[in-house]
Amino acid sequence: MSKVMIALGGNALGNSPKEQLELVKETAKPIVDLIEAGHIVVLAHGNGPQVGMINSALETAASVDNRIPEMPFPECGAMSQGYIGYHLQNAIAFELKNRNINKSVVSVVTQVIVDENDEAFKKPSKPIGGFFSKEEADELVIKKGYTMVEDSGRGYRRVVPSPKPVDIVEKDVINDIVNSGHIVIAVGGGGIPTVRKGNALIGIPAVIDKDLASQKLAELLDCDTLFILTAVEKIAINFGKPNQVNLDRITVGEALKYIDEGHFAPGSMLPKVEAAIDFVQSKEGRTAVISSLENAKKAISGETGTTIYR
Repeated sequence: MSKVMIALGGNALGNSPKEQLELVKETAKPIVDLIEAGHIVVLAHGNGPQVGMINSALETAASVDNRIPEMPFPECGAMSQGYIGYHLQNAIAFELKNRNINKSVVSVVTQVIVDENDEAFKKPSKPIGGFFSKEEADELVIKKGYTMVEDSGRGYRRVVPSPKPVDIVEKDVINDIVNSGHIVIAVGGGGIPTVRKGNALIGIPAVIDKDLASQKLAELLDCDTLFILTAVEKIAINFGKPNQVNLDRITVGEALKYIDEGHFAPGSMLPKVEAAIDFVQSKEGRTAVISSLENAKKAISGETGTTIYR
């Protein structure tokens, strides 16, 4: 038995509440497979599409009805944690009951401390929301002051700062719930970026990479394995080229070499590999696995996925 932190990509949850409600039914099955096998599971999830959708919907509503206030971005992040967690915890609870596993599931609205002097605030880089044409993107820059970038030939997306996580406010209560034998969904969307001002916590309009936040929580909870779920079964060098090579097991040194050679795309695979490296280096005996959701059970047993180790 081991303690496993699972970081689930936001794109695996669909682009609408209705679609998400259906997808999480399948998402829950490999997660409960791990629980049924005796692993202690902590779950995190992305929220890029969802928080962008919430933010855009509320901005649009406010623009046509002045009785509706514009919603600050940290509050939009909290909303996304709530509604994604609501769907996930119900789907996991349903699957647990189907297998007669007596465990509860809870979502914790999680705040993550960041450094307000983080260089990321000078260079917005984290995509959120949907895709826009060049004309639509230019209009958003003028009207809203957004930073818009072209995203892999699929159109233009808004980008916001992505500071690194420093600490997790709710770490103690999360640890208590995990130690009680129940399942926690936390640091949703990377958590709500927060800075301390005296005794107050102030939300910041940004998005923390969910893999880096998952790594930080996994470290604080003393997990054995950080399991990062993405769209591919294994990470690769020369991705998408005729000489692509899928990687089974690599050391931290090899991973750093591949980063230096530019094999992992920023904002995509790079933060996943960086999170894996940070976790593995944080304590002897820890490993990180990057694979796809449908291969979760096989990957945790070492049958597939890419394992990163010391």
